[in-house]
Amino acid sequence: MKVVDLKSFGRTEDSEPPRKRTFILLLLVTCVVMVGLSFFLWWVPYVGLANIHASLPWVLAFLLGFGVLFCLGGALTLLMTIVRGKNLFFNRKIRGVVIRILFPLLVGVGRCFGLSKDEIRRSFVAINNRLVFAESKKVRPERLLILLPHCLQNHECGIRITGDVAKCKGCGKCKIKDLSELSRRHGVSISVATGGTLARRIVIEKKPDMIIAVACERDLTSGIQDSYPIPVFGILNHRPFGPCFDTDVDLTMVETALASFLYDEADHSERSGPRDSHDGGAPKRVSGPTS
Repeated sequence: MKVVDLKSFGRTEDSEPPRKRTFILLLLVTCVVMVGLSFFLWWVPYVGLANIHASLPWVLAFLLGFGVLFCLGGALTLLMTIVRGKNLFFNRKIRGVVIRILFPLLVGVGRCFGLSKDEIRRSFVAINNRLVFAESKKVRPERLLILLPHCLQNHECGIRITGDVAKCKGCGKCKIKDLSELSRRHGVSISVATGGTLARRIVIEKKPDMIIAVACERDLTSGIQDSYPIPVFGILNHRPFGPCFDTDVDLTMVETALASFLYDEADHSERSGPRDSHDGGAPKRVSGPTS
């Protein structure tokens, strides 16, 4: 099997590779804005609060300063996780902060600087993948779900395979056949969704511990947000004919993701002895991201 560097995940043939520095730059700009806004909110009441009690301006300054330092500390921890590709301290929850709070905030900041939504979304998917990888989570095949968009199916196909990939006749005109064979070979579940509503229903029904999702920037972003806290590793599809029409996906990327996140009984038995002091006994990954 050809090994793919996971830092290339999220890259499409018809777009530039998602750059983590876009997300990091927006995060730093947001921190600067936050510091300036906090100073402004402290300075304005300073004039009035001093007339009420001489200590009130300093109490407010302490509270705002604590809040700023807490946020800056969280941002620094996030940056270290992104750079090192490893969880630090309490970073098990940091993915939720990025998904729930930082991403909507950074979208607004990015638009002020003229960045397109898709560019920010690509960067978000790349950062999310980095954080998912940093969690070092291995799952059993029956607990992993491959979720595909319906636009991967050839538009001339007369069989509607939405939801049930087993209906595919294997004509080979699209990648559904290959992906179905890949899922059977690895023993993982696979489904096709026509949109966010069906995708959410599939996730609720199958209750996976992890998802490898193929979609466009918009659908991947919303899927990552909707599925939290379930880890979603996103792979952007290729769109040679435009959006939502006969799209494609790199099978090697999907197979590399499976090899990286699937629990391996043989690997576990080999590591049941003394753990190496350097990696803490953590399972090794296939060509992990570097930056």
